Amino acid sequence: MRNGNVYKTGDVILAEIQFTDTFETKVRPAVVLFGEYDNVVVTGITSNTAMKGILLTKKEGAVKESVIKTNYIFTIANAMVKKLLFRLTEQKRKEMVSEIIRKMQ
Repeated sequence: MRNGNVYKTGDVILAEIQFTDTFETKVRPAVVLFGEYDNVVVTGITSNTAMKGILLTKKEGAVKESVIKTNYIFTIANAMVKKLLFRLTEQKRKEMVSEIIRKMQ
């Protein structure tokens, strides 16, 4: 790993995220699904609570009420991760994984 960190499922990170419709990047939170080699597979987080996904509250560690967007999964280079913010609870991690698996069936 370039920056020496190994991220685990449920880690909430701050990372440089490239938008799908442009080459522009912005620093955004994301949840780690898994890391492999020098890449991290993540799902996005939005503060737009009107979007579908899994609610993530301030009490759980979010800066503001947010939604884990289980329909927005992508891979980033490990070097794009700025820092670890917090870890999802075991229950929230299981909820997220179950929702992703449900969408794949």
